[in-house]
Amino acid sequence: MIEIMLPAFLLSVVLLGIHSYYGLEIIRRGIIFTDLAIGQAAALGAAASLVFFPGVPLYPMSLFLALSCGALIAFASRRMPHLEAFIGLLYAAGIAGVFLVLSRHPHGMENFQNLMASDIIFTPMDEILKAAGLYAIIGLVLILLYPRIRGVFRDFIFFCTFALTVTSSVRLAGVLVVFALLVSPAVISLGLSLGRPLISAWVIGVVINVLSLLISYWLDLPAGYVLVFFHSVFALCISIVRGLLKTDSGNSAVL
Repeated sequence: MIEIMLPAFLLSVVLLGIHSYYGLEIIRRGIIFTDLAIGQAAALGAAASLVFFPGVPLYPMSLFLALSCGALIAFASRRMPHLEAFIGLLYAAGIAGVFLVLSRHPHGMENFQNLMASDIIFTPMDEILKAAGLYAIIGLVLILLYPRIRGVFRDFIFFCTFALTVTSSVRLAGVLVVFALLVSPAVISLGLSLGRPLISAWVIGVVINVLSLLISYWLDLPAGYVLVFFHSVFALCISIVRGLLKTDSGNSAVL
């Protein structure tokens, strides 16, 4: 079992390491749709390459559209009053574009499913190592350079490095897996108020990853979708419980 599930576990941890940081920042900014919009732009680029440029690597077109989407969001974050609506429309355009493009491909639905959540059990180890190296470089940029910059350039660096991260992640795991790993550990960590949010998000994410992969193995279910399901369910439960506790404390205060 360990041999079969090890690549999936390592990939889930590598993705968790970088996306937990972005998840906390995106929640702080109140722009949750950002990951879905950029991820869907990356998926649209991959779909367009697959259909219109067969035999050409998918990554360049995917990265170009993801970076374009990130740059648009960076611009909109300082110029547009209804930012979340704008980002939601980018996501809607992206997913509709993927459907339209893949409708021309004989294996369109299969490719669409892989773009949403691929079977991470079969991810090659060299691809995982490449992703880990890229995310380590991006992490250094975020630690050393990002805090020193202010204004529009700060937003530009944030969204462009995020787009680069999401493009690589979507290629390996799919849009939904990336979104779940980005949002769920951050939501749970903030909801439980466990201290250092980033470290808490890492620990929580690893626990859910292990549980999800074990269930995927025992029940012979697609690992990517199992990850999405359990990350989402745990985050929803914590959010609901926190909301109920807030209501109860508010009622007590009134009484």
